[in-house]
Order: sequence, then structure tokens, then C-alpha cells
Amino acid sequence: MSVDANPQPSADREREQQSLDTAAARNLATTTKSVPQMQEISSRWLLRMLPWVQVRGGTYRVNRRLSYAVGDGRVTFVQTAGRVEVIPAELGELPALRNYADEAVLTELARRCEQREYPAGAVLAESGSTVERVFLLAHGRVDQVGTGPYGGETVLGALADGAYFGDECLTAAEPTWACTFRASTACTVLELTRADVANLAGRAESLRAHLDGVARIPRQRTNKYGEAAIDLIAGHVGEAVLPHTFVDYELAPREYELSAAQTVLKVHSRVADLYNGPMDQTEQQLRLTVEALRERQEYELVNNSEFGLLANCDHSQRIQPYDGVPGPDDMDELLSRRRGNKFFLAHPKAIAAFGRECNARGLVPDAVDFNGHRLPAWRGVPIFPCGKIPLTAQRTTSILCMRTGEDEQGVVGLRQEGIPDEIEPSLSVRFMGIDEQAIISYLVTAYYSAAILVPDALGILENVEVGRRR
Repeated sequence: MSVDANPQPSADREREQQSLDTAAARNLATTTKSVPQMQEISSRWLLRMLPWVQVRGGTYRVNRRLSYAVGDGRVTFVQTAGRVEVIPAELGELPALRNYADEAVLTELARRCEQREYPAGAVLAESGSTVERVFLLAHGRVDQVGTGPYGGETVLGALADGAYFGDECLTAAEPTWACTFRASTACTVLELTRADVANLAGRAESLRAHLDGVARIPRQRTNKYGEAAIDLIAGHVGEAVLPHTFVDYELAPREYELSAAQTVLKVHSRVADLYNGPMDQTEQQLRLTVEALRERQEYELVNNSEFGLLANCDHSQRIQPYDGVPGPDDMDELLSRRRGNKFFLAHPKAIAAFGRECNARGLVPDAVDFNGHRLPAWRGVPIFPCGKIPLTAQRTTSILCMRTGEDEQGVVGLRQEGIPDEIEPSLSVRFMGIDEQAIISYLVTAYYSAAILVPDALGILENVEVGRRR
């Protein structure tokens, strides 16, 4: 057998390395790095758009003209499985029970509320009939239906979760329903009969005295906003006797105290000393912490139960969509409730749902340029996205519309600039020391709040569906 004296290398034989491998070379190379990234950062349009008022002393008092409109809030319920109960103290939202403080009697009234379920289309109360019970709407939507000028049926308004009607039966002699109340969706309602209240008042002297006192209060002269009327005359001739008047103020105006979002940032001294280039570790830690604080600040401005916009919008400025989905008619209704609308604020999915509704109707929403951003708008009013507005499990959310600024009696943000160790307006970073484990601590604090100067400065389109398609 012959053997080839000069064998050729096999094609599948691994070639010998002829240059430095890139993995090894990378050990000697300088790496270009980005600063730490963070998904939580959003556009935070609400913080940008609110005019911020300097608050000295940490408290902002909103002085208003005296108003007699009370008891127009919402009633809160608790639900256990299929059982719904009203919180006894929440019965104080009814005008007839405002400022009534006997907890035992309120608890008994709450216990006497009977839960009932109404299907869509059911009539809860008929126009012209005697009001015999108070309805507390725990869940669902009820339309107020009347007769139009040409004899046809017309919808006068809509009530939703937390609303009540029929409370006049607690103090008036024989009131009648001014319109028909009809369920437009399946509704869960708690009913408190006039007979039950009268029966309890016969045994609880404090309740009887309170209801009698409310019934004796003379009806105050007010304007359509519930404010004490200012007497004046116009169009007169000759030597008419002019009325005497004055403008009364609220005796106990609301005060907003600045809220705080805080955290303690900790950085090990070894990290700050040895691993501090090319980027300052403390600076990057602080930058991302401040971003998180600002995100939480915007969330609180929307959702906080004390000063948040959703919780503090006046009941009269809350409207319901005509057909569930947010449509042009609903946005027009929201705009018409106030002068000088500056912007809408909506969840991104609500904006998309509004766009689909416009497409279905063959409409093209406006678009406006704002600081280099192309934003959707309606009637020239920009619609800013805000992911902090809640989206419920039923795929419903809210759309806010507001007027802003002190000069316009609108919505304002509150903060106090010039605080110690301030790095941004109303945001401070204070050195707290180094502990025995060589960890450096910094107290990071943001102070803020928001105020609605007059009720019609803010309106909300509630319970808009974002998942239904036509």
C-alpha cells in the first residue's frame, strides 16, 4: 500500500488561529456604557401642565363665596361576596342627615337598607308618583327620563355608582318624583323606606330632632351654583329703592397641606469611592430615585383620597357616557361644563377607544403641536395621555378635563420652593450620615399637593369602556 508523502489538510480540520480573538481583545478595550435606564419613566404630562403655586408654611387655603349646596357627595359601600352594605357614616352625605353624628342610629339606618337588583330597562321610580324611599346606587347606571317639549321622551341626566336619589322624602311632607328613574344597565341598589326612617325616629329622639330641624330651615336664596345670592336690580327707571347686599364667605374654608413622598437612598462608601468613573454612582442612584418620586407624585395627584383629582371632583361635574364608549358627544358634554378648558387627561387606552369611535363615525380628531409633540385633540383642546388614571378589571376608566391657573379659578399644583438642600423645585436631598457599616444615607423628599379652586374647574367622564368595539 502506497502512502502519500505530502498529505493535504482535511477540509473539516480546524484551521489554526491566525489573529487575536475578539473575546480576548475585549479585555483590553474601553467599553462605552449608557447611563442606567428605567422603564417606569413616563411623560408625566400632568406635572408639566399644572401651574404651580408657591405655598408658604406648607398650607394653602381656598377661600370661596358662601355656598348652601351641601350633601352632594357620593355614598360609599362595602361588598362581601354578593352582599353590599352602605358604610353608616356615609349616610351623612344625604342632605337630610348632614352633620348628624349618632353612630348607633346611623348604623341602624344602614342595617335597614334593603339590597335589590334591577335588570336593564327596569323602572325604579315613576314620574309623578309619591317619593316613599331613598335609593342608594351601589353599582350600575340609572337614567333620569323626562318628557321633551314635543311630547317625546328625553334623558335629563345619568347617575352612576355612589349616587343617591329620593332623599327629599326624609324631610318633605308628600314629595313627588319630578322625573322617571330607569336602569340603563343592571343595577345594585340599596333602598331605605320613609316608613323605616319614621319608625326609627319615633324611638330615637336625636334623629327626630335633627330631621325636624332640617325641615324648619328656611330655603336660602341662591344662584344656580348653590352660592348665597347677591341682591341687585337691573332695568329699573326712576327713583327705585336699591337693595342692600354683601358677599358672604365660607366660615371654614378648605385648607390643603402639602403632602410628601420620601425615601432613604443608601450608597456604600466603597462604591462611591472606587467605582465612581466614568459615571458618578451617587448621582445615577439619585437620578433614578428622583424619577421614581416624580412618578409617584403624579400618581398621588390623580388618585390620592385627600387631594387627588379623581376623588375631589365635584359630583355635579361627573358625567356618564351616552353609550359606554367615549364618543364625540361625550367629549362635547365634558367641554360644555366649564369655560376655558385647557386640556383633557386620559388613559392611553381611553384615547385609543375615542379614536376608534371617531373612525366609526367617519370623523378625524384634531391634532395640535405642543413643545415638539404631535398630540390628539378635540375642539382644539389637547388630549394628554396619563397611565396613572386607573383602568378597572371591567375595562372602564375616566377622562378628565380641566381649567387651570389661579387667575382662571382653575386647578393648581401646590409646592414650596426654597426648602433646605433643594435640588429641584420642592424636592430636597439631605445627607443623613454614614453608619457603622460604611453606608451613606440620603433623605430624598418631594413636597406637593393640588387644589381645585372652584367646583367647575374640573370635570370627569366616568365609566368609559375601552374594550368594546363596534
